[in-house]
Amino acid sequence: MEFRTEIRVAPLGTEIGYADTVLFFGSCFAGEMRRRMAALKFRTDGDFTGPLFNPASVAALLRRASDPAPATADELRQDADGWWFHYDANTLLSDPDRETVLCRYNDALGRLRALLPRARIVVVTFGTAWVYRLKENGRIVANCHKQPQALFDRERLSVGSIVAEWSQLLAGPLAGKEVILTVSPVRHPGDGAEGNSLSKATLRVAVGELTERFGHAHYFPACEIVTDDLRDYRFYADDLVHPSSQAVDYVWERFAEAALSPEALRLLPEIGRLRAQCNHRPRRADSEAWQSLRRRTLERMAELERSAGIDFSEEAAQFGGGSWR
Repeated sequence: MEFRTEIRVAPLGTEIGYADTVLFFGSCFAGEMRRRMAALKFRTDGDFTGPLFNPASVAALLRRASDPAPATADELRQDADGWWFHYDANTLLSDPDRETVLCRYNDALGRLRALLPRARIVVVTFGTAWVYRLKENGRIVANCHKQPQALFDRERLSVGSIVAEWSQLLAGPLAGKEVILTVSPVRHPGDGAEGNSLSKATLRVAVGELTERFGHAHYFPACEIVTDDLRDYRFYADDLVHPSSQAVDYVWERFAEAALSPEALRLLPEIGRLRAQCNHRPRRADSEAWQSLRRRTLERMAELERSAGIDFSEEAAQFGGGSWR
């Protein structure tokens, strides 16, 4: 007997290996996936300007990366507490010092501009179709930064607007890359149950149209795995909104099975074991058994760096092995 509808994810149509650079964009769920890949020594980056929840703000960041001009101080705003912020960035970049915020924002753009051309894989998680638009100029903001509600108009992006904007990106700066699109399983209770459902449905239909139009766009069903497969509050965090760490691990396992290359999947257990050995603290560091384990571990990490391009320099230094380069 079966007591749940387990979702079996078919291969996505692209394979991620250890030689690939993978960039993550979008909601905090994208960050969860990125951190798991980084822990397993994949070449990943993301959270350039902090989590971005709606498709329009992610698109704005990607367009900005195509423009070499730096941001200027007049783009920043100051809140009632004296903190400076940028409407295109998360609050993580905010600071009481104006120049600090400007430097953080331009540094994030510079990092993205350097990485985007050499990234083969781009993973994007859409969180919500609801957006806030500044009344003064009609611009959609990535974050309201607790500014007065009277400054904004709230609206829901249409399927057509999302498809049109992302079609331009997929045919433009993302044309030579494999793009994995997901819808975040994190509910937005502030939108109400009906508003959240409408938002997620809008995102899912838009992503469906994009994957039908573009062969290098692929869909990973993160939302369906949490809401239809796990479908139980024991798989949610204490706030009953975010998936628990156990649920995120489960989604990651399904993602790995669908998106990683056979060679990467084969190496995952060994990578985890090598990292665990590096974190081990022996009772006697001068024992022959420990020195032998340490030597074998360093030799294997050096071999994997040569053969698979996996960077273990941080672990080697932590393990007392210095650098073999």
